[in-house]
Amino acid sequence: MLDPKSATPSEIVKYLDEYIIGQKEAKKIIALALRTRYRRMKLDREMQEEITPKNILMIGSTGVGKTEIARRLAKIMNFPFIKVEASKYTEVGFVGRDVESMVRDLVSYSYNMVKQQFEKDNSKKIEEYILEKILDKLVPPPHQLSSISEEEYIDSRNKMMEKVINGEMDSKKIKIEISKNPNFNINGDIGDRGIGIIEIQEHFSSMFDMLGGKKEVREVTIKEAKELLRVEALNTILDKKEIKAEAIRKAQEEGIIFIDEIDKIAVGSKNGNRSDPSKEGVQRDLLPIVEGSSVNTKYGQVKTDHILFIAAGAFHLSKPSDLIPELQGRFPLRVELDNLNEETLYQILTKPKNSLLKQYQALLKVEGVTLEFEDEAIRTIAKISQKANEKTEDIGARRLHTVIEKVVEDISFEAEKYIDEVVTITPAMVEEKLNEFIENEDIAHYIL
Repeated sequence: MLDPKSATPSEIVKYLDEYIIGQKEAKKIIALALRTRYRRMKLDREMQEEITPKNILMIGSTGVGKTEIARRLAKIMNFPFIKVEASKYTEVGFVGRDVESMVRDLVSYSYNMVKQQFEKDNSKKIEEYILEKILDKLVPPPHQLSSISEEEYIDSRNKMMEKVINGEMDSKKIKIEISKNPNFNINGDIGDRGIGIIEIQEHFSSMFDMLGGKKEVREVTIKEAKELLRVEALNTILDKKEIKAEAIRKAQEEGIIFIDEIDKIAVGSKNGNRSDPSKEGVQRDLLPIVEGSSVNTKYGQVKTDHILFIAAGAFHLSKPSDLIPELQGRFPLRVELDNLNEETLYQILTKPKNSLLKQYQALLKVEGVTLEFEDEAIRTIAKISQKANEKTEDIGARRLHTVIEKVVEDISFEAEKYIDEVVTITPAMVEEKLNEFIENEDIAHYIL
C-alpha cells in the first residue's frame, strides 16, 4: 500500500500504473501537483500563504482517464475531492446552480470524511456508550434491586453484556428514551436538501426541543435500539465544533475540485457565434472562486485560495484559448491526454489491478461460475470497441463496459445453468455477439 506521507512523485505514478493504463504525462503532472500540496503543508505558515496551487487543464476525449487519474490520487492522498460539470452552472441571476455551490459541495464532502474518521477514532467509546444504555435497561442498577448483591449484579451484567454483543438479545424489546427529533444530526442542521419556510420553522422548533432536553420513550428491539442510540452517542461523544473546524481546514488546504466539460462554457469559433453571454458569464463567475475568495457554507466561511482546481474538456468544438484570458491564466499547467487505440484498450482489459474482466469474473464467481477469456477473445473485444469508437462517438474506455456486457449478458442471465462449470469466452463467441452491431452503424449508435 502506498504511504501518501512519504511517497515520491515517481512512486505515485507507479501506483497509478496499477490501475490506469498510459497517460504518463498526465499522471506525472498531477502527481507533482498533489505532492507539492503535501510539501507546502510542511512549511511555516508565512511561506505556505505565498505558495498557491498550480491549477491544471486536462485536454482529451471522454473515457481516456482524466477523471480517474485525479480521483484515484485524491483517494490515496486522503484529500477531499469532488467532480462537477461546468455545463450545469449558470451565471448569477439565471435559473440553475451558482458556481459557489461547488465549494459548498466540497466542504460537505470534507465534513463527511472528517466525521467518519472521528467516528473511527472514537468507535470504542461509541460502542461502550450504546452498550451501557442498553444494559441499564436489561440489568437495573443495584439500588433498584435490593435483593441482589453488588457482586451478583456485576456478574449478571457481564453475562448480559456478552449476549448483547453476540447479538443473542437482538429480538428482545426494551423501552429507551431518544431525542424527540430523530432527524437532528451531528451537523446541527437539516442537511443539503432544499429548505422551505415550513421546513425552517420545523427545524428551529426541533432544535429548541432538543436544547430543552425533550425526549420520547419508544419500545424497540435491541437491534433497533443500537442504531437509534448511535445517533445519540455521536451527538454526545463527538466534538461538533472540532469536526467542523477540521473539515473547513481540510477543504481549504487539501481540497480538489475537478471541473469537467470546461470546454462547454468556452465560446469556440466553430460555434458560429463568438459572443455567448451566458457561457462567458459562467466563466466570470468562476474566476473569483479559482483566483481565491471566501464562500459562506453551512459549516462556516471557506477560503478558496489554496483549493486545487483541475479543469478538463475534450475541446472538439472549441480551444482552450476560447476561454476568457483571465481564466486561462488561472490554469498554468496543461496536459493533453492520448486517445485510446486498440492496443491500449487491450492493456486496459488485462493489466490493471481490478480490470473490467476481473470484475466480471469476480461477480460470476459469486454464482459459482468460473469465467475465462481466451487472449484472442480479449483482443477481439478491444478491436471491436475501437471500431465502435471510430464509427460512432468516441467514448474511450467506457466503450469496453458496453461491449463486454453484451458478450456475457446471456451467461450472466442464465448463471444457474453454469454452476461449478468453467465458461470460456472465445473470439468466435465475441464476433457472434457483436459483429452485427459493428456492421450496422445505425444499430451500433443505440446498442454500443
